[in-house]
Parts: sequence; structure tokens; C-alpha cells
Amino acid sequence: MSTKAKMRYWSWFVLATLLCQEFSRFRAAAAKKERKKAKEPNQYTEPFNTTLSNSEELQGHSKTLESPDPRITDPRRTWISFVHRPDDGNNKKRCRGKDKKLRGLVGPPGPPGPPGPPGAEVTQEVLLQEFKEMLKEATERRASPALPAPPSEAPPLLLSLEEMSPYKRVEEAFHCKLKGQIIVDKKTLMELQNFQMPLTKGAFLRGSGLNLATGRFTALLSGIYQFSANVHIDHSELKSKLQLRARDNVRVLICIESLCHRYTSLEVIAGLESNSKIFTVYVHGLLQLQAGQYTSIFIDNGAGAPITIQNGSDFMGMFMGV
Repeated sequence: MSTKAKMRYWSWFVLATLLCQEFSRFRAAAAKKERKKAKEPNQYTEPFNTTLSNSEELQGHSKTLESPDPRITDPRRTWISFVHRPDDGNNKKRCRGKDKKLRGLVGPPGPPGPPGPPGAEVTQEVLLQEFKEMLKEATERRASPALPAPPSEAPPLLLSLEEMSPYKRVEEAFHCKLKGQIIVDKKTLMELQNFQMPLTKGAFLRGSGLNLATGRFTALLSGIYQFSANVHIDHSELKSKLQLRARDNVRVLICIESLCHRYTSLEVIAGLESNSKIFTVYVHGLLQLQAGQYTSIFIDNGAGAPITIQNGSDFMGMFMGV
């Protein structure tokens, strides 16, 4: 077969194919028009019966909507089936998007609200006072171990080593010795004066209540005080000149405000019939003093001859508590 014959064959084949397509389209359009003409006289010919119930009317109307041929589509039936179709999540998402678009733009922020009340002024004096109260409470808890201490929110800070120790520091205490000899005449009451601090280790002086020159200790705080004295007495002159009598004695007293008979005093009475040249009288006890009151040592010589108080006789005291 030649080339021209082939070209002519393919041309007729393409033309026949196009004619077949056009003919099939024409038949489809003609059939569609015939279906419409056949359907128009049957639509909406039966009106709703006013005497029937709503359910019967709807059933009858639904029968008229049904087409004898399921392949023929009714626009009204198609719309009703579309309205009553099962809902899915895609429509909700679309509606949500539309709602957001319909809301519009966000407006500008509103005006600021009124300012709040001013806070309390915390000065340095207030902080210092609170800190002192915390230290005072911590000290009171440590001073009373019988009461169980409640758990504190925070441990007290900046406490000294003395406050952290289980033993309390002695604020008022002293130990002094007589500086020189003192002669006490017969039938005489004399106050011992002119004391000094010992130079050897072990002596102590705490507080400012002791006056070494006058030998008086003044209480700075009201409370209970402990006092003691060791008085060394030389009565050799009395033994050499006179014969000792039974009533010859010496009293050593620690008195308050120099009033040994008005206030309670610590007192020891010693006889002079000792065979030794020097003997020691020891006085010890507790006294309650008010702030500003003082105590001192008194010697009452009841013998018929003078006696000598030796240097080195000591006087001691300490503050016990309120």
C-alpha cells in the first residue's frame, strides 16, 4: 500500500470517529428532551387534601415525588435528599472557619485599671526591731528546755556562741582580796575596805558592781545573789595580855546597805579560845537584792582587846538569777 492510500485511509477513519461522537451526543440530547416532556404533565397534578392528616399528606406527596424510573432524577427529590443527608465533620470545620471570618478583627485593648493601694513602708528601724524580737524569742526557747520548742520556719541567724551554748554566761561576779591589815578595836563594829584584784590566775571580775576601794558590791539587777567571805583573824595580842573569857567572840557579817539589823544578813559567830595564833571565819549564803542596793563585810569585835584582820582575806559574789 502506497503512502497516499495510507493517508486517505486514516483521514476517513478520523472523520468516521468524529461523526459517531456527534451522533451519540445528539441522541443523548434528544432522549433528555423526551424525558422532560414525559415528566411535565405528571408533576404537581394532585393538590394536598385539606381533610387528610399531615402524615398522610406527606406520604402521598412523597409518592408523587417518586419517579417510576429510578434512573430519571427529580430536582426536588434530589434537594430533599441533599438536605436530609447524614452530617459529617467537614461541614462543621467549614462553619467554624466561616464563623471566625464573620467575627471581624480584634479591637484595641481597653484602658488600664485604677492603681492599687500603696504598700507598707519598711524602714531599717522596723527590720531591726523584728530581728531583735526573733533573737529574744530564740533566747527564751533555749532558756526553757522543759517546754518543747515549736518547729521554726527558719533557723535564727547571727547568734553569738554564748547564746548557742547550753550554759548561760554569768553577767555579774567578782573575787577580791584585802589589800592590807586592818585593826579592829574592842567592842567595835567595822566595815572592811581597801580590796584589790589578785594577780594570780583564777581570779575574776565581771560587771561593774564592785568598788574595790570601799569594798562594796552594788547590784545592777534585782535578783538572787550568792556571797561568801574568808576572814583571817590574828588574836595573838588578846591572848598575851588578857585571859580569854567565854563571852569573848567575833562576828563576821555580810550586810545589805550597812544595816545589819534591819535587813537579812549572812552572819557567823566564832569564839576566840583557839590555840592557834590566826584562825579563819568562813561566811557563805544567798541574799535577794534590789537594783541599786549594795553589800559589804562587817567585823564585830566583842572581845576586850583589839584584833587584826590579815591581808589576803577574800570577798566573793555572783548573780544567780531573777
